[in-house]
Amino acid sequence: ELQCYLSSLKYSFMKTNFQRTNFFLILTFGAMLIGFAPIFVKWSTLSSSAISFYRMLLAIPFLFLLNYALNRRFRFTVKNKKTILYAAIASLAFTTDLTLWHYSMDITSVSNATIIVNSAPIFVAILGFIFFKERLSKTFIRSFLITYIGIIGLIYYSNNYINGKVLGDILCLVAALFYAVYLLVIAKLGKENSLNIIFYTTLFCCLFSIAPMLIQGGNMVPASKFEWINLLLMAFLCQFGGQYFITHGIGKISASEGSIGLLMQPITATILAAYLFNEILNITQIIFVFVALFGIYLARINLSSNQQKQT
Repeated sequence: ELQCYLSSLKYSFMKTNFQRTNFFLILTFGAMLIGFAPIFVKWSTLSSSAISFYRMLLAIPFLFLLNYALNRRFRFTVKNKKTILYAAIASLAFTTDLTLWHYSMDITSVSNATIIVNSAPIFVAILGFIFFKERLSKTFIRSFLITYIGIIGLIYYSNNYINGKVLGDILCLVAALFYAVYLLVIAKLGKENSLNIIFYTTLFCCLFSIAPMLIQGGNMVPASKFEWINLLLMAFLCQFGGQYFITHGIGKISASEGSIGLLMQPITATILAAYLFNEILNITQIIFVFVALFGIYLARINLSSNQQKQT
């Protein structure tokens, strides 16, 4: 009987590890897909807000199809009506983040833009402290210093700084602040179905992108087959696939594993930009990239741990 029990225990342990590995790979794959987003942005000739609009609009049909495949219905039914209000507030912040981020990539590098925006967990902790009186731990202070040593070094030693184009990096910092607002509000919807959250944030972001798109002007309608394919791939791979895989995997693995997996987004973007746009980083920049990524990793662990304690 003891041998049977030990065998059963061993099987259960191996099964749990296998499942955790699968969810980690799912999350990492989702982060990698979102890492393609800045590449599609660079390839597009539309205005920054128009790119946001089509990214959301073209993803909506896929979300309807997925909802029908999983739940045998097209309607997205929320558990609490406040979910829609929170989703709207989060989407307003996310739309601002995307518009600034897309615009910044015209005046800074993909690696700078993506890494700086991914420093949002730092702002999440600060905003949580200001509005919800959440305590800032020693781990956060350490992650804050490490992240921004890396980011400041990355900005200082980049070609954009030499050419007087530091404005793009400043816009990315503002975008990171709005991305933090989005993450902070979304975190309050922990009990809601993840697919519902993705659908309503996508829908509201689409609607909120219309006004800035009209104000910004420029190219608002894709003028070529390549442009349509580019936007469709961005919607399908990044907004639909990437968001869903991350949401599906994030709650089923540890904070440290999730933090490592999510780093695949800026890493993927940086590697692709180096290959496709010849945005080659020098040794000094690479060192500061790793410093910033390590700080972001620590910040995400701290953020995830605090959220788990609250729930």
